[in-house]
Amino acid sequence: MRKTEHRVRGPLLLGPAFVAAVAYVDPGNVAANLTAGATLGYLLVWVLVLAGLMAAVVQYLSAKLGLVTGRTLPELMRDRLPGWARLPYWAQAELIAAATDVAEVIGGALALYLLFGLPLPVGGLIIGIASMGLLVLQTRRRQRIFEAVIITLLGVIVVGFLAGLFVSPPDWGQVAGGLVPRFAGSESVLLAASMLGATVMPHVIYLHSALTRDRHGVELSKPRILEILRATRWDVGLSLTVAGGVNVAMLLLAAGSLRGVGGTDTITGAHAAIVSHLGATVGVIFAIGLLASGLASTAVGAYAGSAIMGGLLHRRVPVVVRRLVTLVPALIILLLGADPTWTLVISQVILSFGIPFAVIPLLLLTSDRELMGQFVNRLATKLIGIVISVVICTLNVVLIVLTVTGTG
Repeated sequence: MRKTEHRVRGPLLLGPAFVAAVAYVDPGNVAANLTAGATLGYLLVWVLVLAGLMAAVVQYLSAKLGLVTGRTLPELMRDRLPGWARLPYWAQAELIAAATDVAEVIGGALALYLLFGLPLPVGGLIIGIASMGLLVLQTRRRQRIFEAVIITLLGVIVVGFLAGLFVSPPDWGQVAGGLVPRFAGSESVLLAASMLGATVMPHVIYLHSALTRDRHGVELSKPRILEILRATRWDVGLSLTVAGGVNVAMLLLAAGSLRGVGGTDTITGAHAAIVSHLGATVGVIFAIGLLASGLASTAVGAYAGSAIMGGLLHRRVPVVVRRLVTLVPALIILLLGADPTWTLVISQVILSFGIPFAVIPLLLLTSDRELMGQFVNRLATKLIGIVISVVICTLNVVLIVLTVTGTG
């Protein structure tokens, strides 16, 4: 029997978007934003603002798709793709999820190194094991508990990454200048693509439809869908305002306090500079925020990967088992001694290339009147979705050209 609607009302309808928002402040965001601020100052503030606005539209459409159809984006894609295309489409989606897992485990390992001096492979293993504990909570009966834990960790992240701005406020005139769209060579394009991939995250586009479906059930009445959609607008707006504010704060902190300081293009170097310039207390708070970011986002990433595989291939793999499997690549990277910060940045660039494969199908499905009925996208929403898709695809093409030619 299919799950029917719950009569939860008011603020209790909020929650799914805050879980999704954790992915927007994961360790990959930290690496991309700190690197951009430390090397380019306030130049790319506009990228974060634009990416945040795009993310709000995309996440709302994903939530709406799950509510109206009672199905996830991967499930609907499986029904519409020809048989030969399902496996390649799943493979690219899984590659994106794997890149996310690598970023989150490495980020958590870096936090444990900064806090306790643990070797990175040991820290990565601890993060993997701890995330499995969080994933045990991820069942339909425990959905609200899982959401509460993740939202609590989000609160820790907010404090951890905003603390430095209270000690060292940014130059607001230069911040305003950073709102003017422009680049400064191929490095700025690479970082912009990384910031975009870290903000408009494809695995969370797939996930949000599952979050709302699992939270609210299926076979909802039209009045109930309208009620939940109104709450969802607040859910998405509030959660991504928080996440967007944290992302901008990270870049502003690096641009205002770390630019020109040697080694600040890495997380460990940035942390050392934060301790040196802003004090040990701010450094500890920053590291705790990074730890919370790694723990929360790795649990959300495993949830997303499970939704992707279950929807596209109709194969159910327990999320804890999946966590074990996807932990291996991150541990191998740490054991090989690869630079963790640039590994994080490159992982976010990989995410950026996966965005069109999630955004374009989402836009097409939510614009399908036969599927969505009265909740089909309006003309304005379709046009905004097209603009978002064009911006993302254009940035990725420019990135490829500049990277291959070495120009900048």
